[in-house]
This record gives sequence, structure tokens and C-alpha cells, in this order.
Amino acid sequence: MQSCVVMWFRRDLRLSDNTALFYALQRAAELGVPLIPLFIFDREILEKLSDKRDRRVEFIHHAVQEMHTELAAQGSSMLVRYGSPHEVWQSLTQEFDVKHVFANHDYEAYATVRDETIKNLLASCGAAFSTFKDQVVFEKQEIVTADDRPYTVFTPYSKKWKALRTEISTQEYPINELRSTFWHANAANYSLPTLPEMGFIPVQEPFPAKNVREDIIRNYAATRDFPAQHGTTRLSVHLRFGTVSVRECVHAALRLNETWLNELIWRDFYMQILWNFPHVAESAFKPAYNAIPWRDNELDFWHWCEGKTGYPIVDAGMRELNATGYMHNRVRMITASFLTKHLLLDWRWGEKYFAQKLLDFDLAANNGGWQWAAGTGCDAAPYFRIFNPTTQTEKFDPKHEYIKRWVPEYGTNAYPEPIVEHKAARERALATYKSALKGGGEEKS
Repeated sequence: MQSCVVMWFRRDLRLSDNTALFYALQRAAELGVPLIPLFIFDREILEKLSDKRDRRVEFIHHAVQEMHTELAAQGSSMLVRYGSPHEVWQSLTQEFDVKHVFANHDYEAYATVRDETIKNLLASCGAAFSTFKDQVVFEKQEIVTADDRPYTVFTPYSKKWKALRTEISTQEYPINELRSTFWHANAANYSLPTLPEMGFIPVQEPFPAKNVREDIIRNYAATRDFPAQHGTTRLSVHLRFGTVSVRECVHAALRLNETWLNELIWRDFYMQILWNFPHVAESAFKPAYNAIPWRDNELDFWHWCEGKTGYPIVDAGMRELNATGYMHNRVRMITASFLTKHLLLDWRWGEKYFAQKLLDFDLAANNGGWQWAAGTGCDAAPYFRIFNPTTQTEKFDPKHEYIKRWVPEYGTNAYPEPIVEHKAARERALATYKSALKGGGEEKS
């Protein structure tokens, strides 16, 4: 059997500035063996996706194909398998004499269990398994309070994060300097499974560009809240799947715009919340908020999902999401507030719906955003802060450009009446939260 080192790509689909790839290259050079790039289309995840036109799978396939093509130009290839990770690795250890496997950290519960299982399997075959930080700048408990506790409030966390920024400048991995030492040794022509072979239907619509546009970043603070404008980077899906380096983005933000830098810090913040407080994936960060008696009204939820609430900014956002897999961040906050406060529906319903629809879905960020909107999270909007959709529209879509783009019947008799009246819904939410949280120290002083 051929001896080799394996680089297992997951949420890091790029061949530049990739932490684990850098160390995998070094190890391959030390051992004098080829490095095999590997990606696994995880059947255990894909089979749970009900929408067989899921564009996230198509995005991943497209990114892997790009890497495959780039490697082929250097005389190499990428091994791509479809199956459960455990079965794939059992097969690989029979095909190759695997000396060492490298990968980057993944912080979600499924991933940590998966990686521990694979580590044990590899150990039984005499192979080492090393993982590295790559998808965030600071992780786990690298940034803690003076008494070594994880931060649960963003502002002090971000201040400490920024105080450590000098460490960021050293975190680049010059992979190009090492490529010639291994790519030529692995010239096998591996093929990719097609989307139909895995049970998915390609949509073939373009994805957001992955270039870090300095003009948008420079003006980000002034443009980011207006959904009708092209005022955000649209890099979230690329950060989610690692087709761009978070370090590249941070370096651009440090030079150009602190507001955008703060958004990148929020990614780190929510990732460390998920790691240190894993219960947030299923329940409120603040236990007292589990007592809120959410309404069980599936018809109201359907109106929200379909963008038929009678609140134009909410409906525009939901229709954009359903049509494209994307929703502007300001509108995400408005729609989430509407579901949890106006309709008094469980934030987990909305979180799950976004998880099914968002191209850039990330568990930590999605959970953090929803718990922020519902007031249940670690550093949340207080429950008595309830977005007024009309006021939000006046501020951020005053000419109704965004609304008219997604709700063409707005202003005609075809547009539905509001399913709930703002003032009454606000008072209902305040009363419900206050009653459920009475004595919990959460009431407005």
C-alpha cells in the first residue's frame, strides 16, 4: 500500500492560507510521502436535507470542483467520496498506509463526536490525527475574563479581541512555498460524484462572488443597513464554507473599516458561545426564558414563512430568503423580532426555518442571532425592545425599493391585511415575557 498523509477538507474549501493544509504539507515533506487532499460528502448530513435542490450542496460541490481543477493544473487531484465518514475512513485505511491525517477544527456537536470517532479509528490503524484552528481568529477559551471564564457579553469580548490584534498579523500560512514538495507525487485522476448521483438537483444559479471588495468594506458602516443597496460584502457563505480565509477578511477590516471588523468578531463570539455553552443549540442561553409560553399557531407561522403577514418589510425579507437563500442582515433582525415578539412564536421555529433556507447557514451565528432577537440569548436585545416594522421601513427602506422588489403586489388590493396589529401584539409580548420572567431579574427597571 502507498504511504501517505491526508488533508481532510471540511469547512475550509480553499488551497490558500489554510492552517491544517500548511501543516499537512510540512508533514508530507518530512516523511517524504505524497499528500492526498480529501473531501467527504457526508451522507449522514445530506440524507437529512428534504430539499433536493438545496443550493448549499451545490455550492460545496462547486467549491470542491474548483479545488479539483486547481490541483489538476499542478499535476495532482482531490479524492472525493460520498458516504458516512466512518465508512469512508474504514475504506481509506484499507486502500492506503495512512501515516497522518490533518483537518481544521469544527465546533458543532455532530462534528466533535464525528472527529473523536475518526481519531479513534485512525489510532487503531497506527495513524495520527491532528486538527487546527482555522475558521475563526480566536476560539474556545482563548479569550476569557480576568477570572478565566468565557465572555457572555459582546462588548468586553470585542475589546479584548482587539487588544490581541497584534497576534493576528502573524497568522498567515504560506502554502505556495511548499506546494512543489508534494503535489506532483499524487497525480491520480480521481473523479467527483455528481449532484444527481448523490440525489440532488442542480439549480445552476450564480453564487455570490468571493472577492473581498475593498470599496464595499470601506463604506460598510454607511450602507450596511439598507437592504435595497448593494452595501454588504455577501461573503457570509464563503466564510461559512471556508472558500475565503477569515484572516484575509480580518486584515482587510483592520485596514478599512472597524464596523465590518466587529461583524467578524461577532462570528468568533458566537462560535465560542456554542463551544462553551453547548446547551444553546437546543434551549435558551438564559434558563429563565425557557418558561415563556410560546403560542402554538401553525397558521401564523405559515404566513410568516410565506411572506404573507401584511407587514411589507417582513414579507419582503421572507420572500427574498425563499427565492434566493439569502436575506439582508437588517431584515433578518426585523423578521426574527416579528416572529418572536409580534406573533409570540418560539424562536426555535424560526431558527429551524432559517437553517433549512439560508445558503450561509451557520449553527453558531444563526442560533446567536435568533436568541438575540428573542431576548433569550447571552448578549441579547432586552425582551422589551420590539422592532416596529413600520419604523424600520421608514429608516432603512424609505422609498420601498426593497419591498417593491420582493412584494410586487404591495399597495394593491392583492396585498393581505396585517395578521396582527402592532400595538396589541407589542402589549401581548410585553405582558407574556414579564409574567414568565417575574422574579428572574429580567424586567425593565
